Amino acid sequence: MFKIHTIGGFNEVGKNMTVLEFEDDAIMLDMGLFLPAVIKLGEEDDYRDLRKMRRVGAVPDDLILDKLKLRKKVRAILIGHAHLDHVGAVPYLADRYPQAEIVGTPFTISVLKRLLKDDKIRLRNKIKSIQPNSSYTVKGKRKNYQTNFINITHSTIQTSLIAVHTPNDGVVLYANDFKLDNTPILGKKPNYEKMRELAKKGVKVLIVDSLYSGDERKTPSEKIARALLEEVMLTIENSNSAIVITTFSSHIARLKSIVEFSKKLGRKPIFIGRSLRKYVSAAIEVKMCPFKNDILLISYRNQIKSMMKKIEKNRNKYVLVCTGHQGEKGSVLERISRNEFPFQFRPGDNLIFSSKVIPAPGNVKQRAVMEKRIKKRGVRIFDNVHVSGHAGREDLRDFISIVKPEIIIPAHGDSKQLAPMSDLAERMGYKRGYNQKGKRVIQMRDAQTIKIF
Repeated sequence: MFKIHTIGGFNEVGKNMTVLEFEDDAIMLDMGLFLPAVIKLGEEDDYRDLRKMRRVGAVPDDLILDKLKLRKKVRAILIGHAHLDHVGAVPYLADRYPQAEIVGTPFTISVLKRLLKDDKIRLRNKIKSIQPNSSYTVKGKRKNYQTNFINITHSTIQTSLIAVHTPNDGVVLYANDFKLDNTPILGKKPNYEKMRELAKKGVKVLIVDSLYSGDERKTPSEKIARALLEEVMLTIENSNSAIVITTFSSHIARLKSIVEFSKKLGRKPIFIGRSLRKYVSAAIEVKMCPFKNDILLISYRNQIKSMMKKIEKNRNKYVLVCTGHQGEKGSVLERISRNEFPFQFRPGDNLIFSSKVIPAPGNVKQRAVMEKRIKKRGVRIFDNVHVSGHAGREDLRDFISIVKPEIIIPAHGDSKQLAPMSDLAERMGYKRGYNQKGKRVIQMRDAQTIKIF
């Protein structure tokens, strides 16, 4: 018998945290931020104040672990990938668990170390980097626990499914976030062999990304996004106009495609923004940035101002890649929309959103406000030149068929986003509810606990 505590990511898209409790030990899966709240605090310049972050729900409410007398039992913090809604709270919360080693793939750990450096934070925790498709042993008080970091595809590199082998009750498989992309632009394809191996051993519980479980589709491969980018960048009339592209800073594969098509246009790709520097520098460190010699990477204020002057005067010689696709206040694109840089939009310029708005009310509103300003300048906007990094309903159906879990717990969304996952499971022969026997799906909320027998 063991327990699962759903701390964060079961009421909202973000601040992911799940804790597995065994007799003497506990293992934490992810430690993420709720980005809309962080952005709001950032506007007030107090996003580093943990008390304020807790008050607005920017970090998981891990204080429940104190009430459950679990905090000192946490032996490891295992991070699935480098997105801030999975790793971003580590700088603020991990020090409460100094006995727990923080473990992730090399890119994830490289990003984490940059987060710590930027905020001048030193943790007492040991930090360990392990390669995708590797194993890690969590040392407990009296028992050890084998874990696997299984390579899976997503919208950032070196993403892992995390398998925790319980002493007597099978495997807990944490699949939060992923897609099934057999032709990734960068990195390895999903490790189906290991998934089937776990299925044979017995997956007791699957905690699964359900964000788009209601979308009746298979999520396209990243090669489709590459083709969309090629179509826009190489076929539109742009000989004397600016090209500005905004996308997720962590999407290294997408950035690779942008660079390659920029070169075909005879334009120099310029990456501007602190977030882009953070993620691209991490990719360079782990030797997964094949375009490192083809770009200029700029984030310092004086450099940005100087480069913007060059782009303004020579609009047909550059592709400007910048942050701000969600309309975040203070981002490079948002500031361009406000005429805060020497480079300003003109009629006929091209703005490519190689992204999708994160489905949170604040994001949708701020993006709409920014886009309205830009449209007034006569800019050509190419929206949603993008494919998702999250599994659709048919991907999830295939994934469940491969890993054959006994219990499914939908994750990564609010109740409306998790409900279609429960519906899919029911259609695949799972019964709803904790008290059912055999195969069942259990829809949970933040701050809940269940016992697994």
